[in-house]
Parts: sequence; C-alpha cells; structure tokens
Amino acid sequence: MDNFANTINDIILSIGAPAATKLFETSLFSITIGANDFINNYLTPVVSTVEQKLVTPGAFVGALISRFRLQLTRLYNMGARKIVVANVGPIGCIPYQRDINPSAGENCVAYPNQLAQMYNSQLKDLVAELNTNLEGSKFAYADVYHIVDDIIQNYRSFGFENADSSCCYVAGRFGGLIPCGPTSKFCPNRSKYVFWDPYHPTDATNAIIAGRLMDGGTDDISPMNIRRLLDL
Repeated sequence: MDNFANTINDIILSIGAPAATKLFETSLFSITIGANDFINNYLTPVVSTVEQKLVTPGAFVGALISRFRLQLTRLYNMGARKIVVANVGPIGCIPYQRDINPSAGENCVAYPNQLAQMYNSQLKDLVAELNTNLEGSKFAYADVYHIVDDIIQNYRSFGFENADSSCCYVAGRFGGLIPCGPTSKFCPNRSKYVFWDPYHPTDATNAIIAGRLMDGGTDDISPMNIRRLLDL
C-alpha cells in the first residue's frame, strides 16, 4: 500500500490530479491476500503448536479481517473504486500441506481448509460491508476456494491427470516438501497438473480460475463478475 501511494503521486505528477482521479475510478484493482498468513505463520510446523495455544483460530482470523478492512479502506481512500477481493483457496489441498500431514492419506488436510473457510466467511461479510459503507465503491468477492475445490474434485473433467502433486518436485510423496528450484524434477506435461509446485497452481489451473472470475456466475464471484464490473 505504501508503494502504491508513492506510485499515485508519480501518476499525479505525470498527468495531473483530475486525470489521475478518473484513471483510478475506472481502473480495476485486484487483491489476493491471506493464504500466506496461514501457511507461513499460523500453520508453520515450527511455531504453530505454540501460537495456536496462545491465539485461537477465531482470534487469528478476526485480526486478519480487521487489518484487511483498514487496508481496503485505505485503497478506497486513495481513489480505487472497482476492487476484486479474492478469498483464500483450499490450502489444505496443496502438496505442501498434504506432505506435512501424512495422516490425511489421500485426502486434503481438513484443519487448514476449515481455517480458510472461517476466514472466507468473514471476508465475504467484509466485502458486503464495504460495498454498503464506502460510497461509490464496487467490490467483488472472488470465491477462489469454490473454483479450485471444484477443479480438484472434478479434475479429469477439466482435462487434468493429477490434482494432488507438484509438477515441479524434489521430495515428498506429493512433491511438497521442498520448493521448486534448479535441482527439481518436472512432470512430463505441466498442463495436466493442477499444482505447479508445493504451493501454487499451474498456468492451466490459473487460466480456468481467471475465466470463471471474468465470466462466471455468483457462485464464482459476487455480486458480479469482472466483465460486468468493467462495464459499469
């Protein structure tokens, strides 16, 4: 946000305040945040046992939502009006979580997904709240969790052959223990894998997500898809 504030000043100096205001009001802003707060903080094996004893899931999620409210309001106050807010995907299904929780077997890990759903529920309420309270704002809630879960559950119908392992892998049953790097091995065809590395989807998966956010119904993105948002 600080970097964007600096960028705004540069744009105003370049084209003037009236043109800059019009530019910001008609531009599309996309915010994807939250997954790393769980994966690299609350759920990190080294610290999670201690932190989870000190901070309940509800308190942790509440703190994230409170901070996110401030940041989204700040973005609005800097001139943004059309804002897409993506929720947290099914992080219990990523190869990393599968490998560090072997007791889940072939299934996604339940607890991380429960945290994501708790967060997403409050995030959806936050988006509705901001749409009501910030005059002229047009926030859209992108349900990436729903889309990715659909892809994983029905991966073959989407043209994939693997929905649980990394295409780029070093170690682990699902290739999720070590990040993708120069020593990694690769799957024969990345377009057939849902996941590229221990954490991230492949381009093929991202293309499906993007298409559904652009033109999908309210189960994918609400209260309107990106194409409708741009047409406003």
